[in-house]
Amino acid sequence: MRNEMFLKKSWSDCRGSPAFSFQLFASVAVLIIIMFLLPGFFNFIQQRKGWVLQDSLLRLIPARDVSFITFTFIYSALIITAITLTGYPLLLLRTLQSYCFLLIIRILCIWLIPLNEPPELIFLNDPFVSSIGYGGKPITKDLFFSGHTATLFLLFLCAPHRWLKIFLLLITIAVATCVLIQHVHYVVDVIAAPFFAWFSYKVFFNRHSGKLINTSQ
Repeated sequence: MRNEMFLKKSWSDCRGSPAFSFQLFASVAVLIIIMFLLPGFFNFIQQRKGWVLQDSLLRLIPARDVSFITFTFIYSALIITAITLTGYPLLLLRTLQSYCFLLIIRILCIWLIPLNEPPELIFLNDPFVSSIGYGGKPITKDLFFSGHTATLFLLFLCAPHRWLKIFLLLITIAVATCVLIQHVHYVVDVIAAPFFAWFSYKVFFNRHSGKLINTSQ
């Protein structure tokens, strides 16, 4: 089983693997580079003109500011999952690689599909990223697809325990609902997000994934 393959590897198993060490270092480096480039990219897409989608389903939802609830869910999920994954190094590595790949796909999608924000958008105020990550500048055109929904669904797919999977699935649904209530995404952005997360997951969690440690010993 895939879970058994990833869960049985300890840090002592992985420390002796040059392949594991290299991939972990490379993955962290790629993540840092992406995070470094994101502010400039988001400032670029914020300046360009895009399409406004005629979203009849979104218009049925009264716009409300639920930023506090949204980020309470998000950061709770991130902290609990991060703490859990530190006990499973190979699973942590594959999750990190999948997340980097998901970020790259999202950047390409946003670049290729220029969209303007929904007319009734209420700015989603992230207490951390908004003030630190993008210099306090509001970013509203990072639309297709929903990064919050995709990230949480990816964590759901990668989660090592049933209780954590249930928790993350509920959080994913709750956050997807919240971003629609706040009109920060179109419905299609949220619906598409799990499919991109699943694709990113499948690229790195395949039948050869567990051979990283075995072949290096």
